[in-house]
Amino acid sequence: MNAYDGGAGPPQGAEASRGPETPVEEPAESAEEARPTGGPPGARVEAAQAGPPAASEPRSGVAALSPRYQVVAALALAVVAIAVCVHVGMVFLHVAPSNTVTKTHGEAIDEYIYPEFEQNWKLFAPNPLQQNIAVQVRADVRTADGAARTTGWFDLSAQDGRGIDGNLVPSHTQQNELRRAWDFYVGSHDSDDRSAGPRGALSETYLRNIVVLRLERGDAAGPGGVIERVQVRSRTTNVPAPEWGTDKVTSKPVYRVLPWWQLPAGETEEGAQ
Repeated sequence: MNAYDGGAGPPQGAEASRGPETPVEEPAESAEEARPTGGPPGARVEAAQAGPPAASEPRSGVAALSPRYQVVAALALAVVAIAVCVHVGMVFLHVAPSNTVTKTHGEAIDEYIYPEFEQNWKLFAPNPLQQNIAVQVRADVRTADGAARTTGWFDLSAQDGRGIDGNLVPSHTQQNELRRAWDFYVGSHDSDDRSAGPRGALSETYLRNIVVLRLERGDAAGPGGVIERVQVRSRTTNVPAPEWGTDKVTSKPVYRVLPWWQLPAGETEEGAQ
């Protein structure tokens, strides 16, 4: 008997009849395989971790301006840089020992430096000042009703002192403007108030402008009044000697009174500036 006769299997060499096949569910693709191809798997994983490309950061500063304003900003910076270099150079030549440049252009350097940027070495003097000097001013004014009167003495140095006292950051104007203006005047005039150098007229104008500005701001002439002329004086007192010292100094003040200065026509706070 053939081994397949009556057997359950098909004859050898014959294909067994197949019934309908049941579809087989394919496993889902992994997250890495589902991503677009185009590179090695490692690269795809790194790209997935990196996320979408970051947006470019907005520009700031001069780079954020339009080209026309960038040119304007560059020109402004260049002007400022040139001005700083000129100022530093002038101050350096002023304090430097005499040289060819200062001998040739000394007048131009002095005109730039004086009076606002004058430099000196008083801080290192072996005998520093031991006096208190107060600058005071009074004025002849014409009131609104046409009457003439002379004001009392205004102690401008005391006003600056009150502004400095207790102020952690006093202004340069309060500390130095009036003091340096007086030093400038004294250094360019003799004891009879005659100009002792080419900067005498400049020092007088500078000091006069300062005191007029102070009087105008303090409304010394009153409502509608006009300042016609001013007079400046200094009040000098010696600093008291320490208790352990043997020096004998007087406490009596010494005054130096300058002549009356007639104000040019139309010289007001705006004109003095």
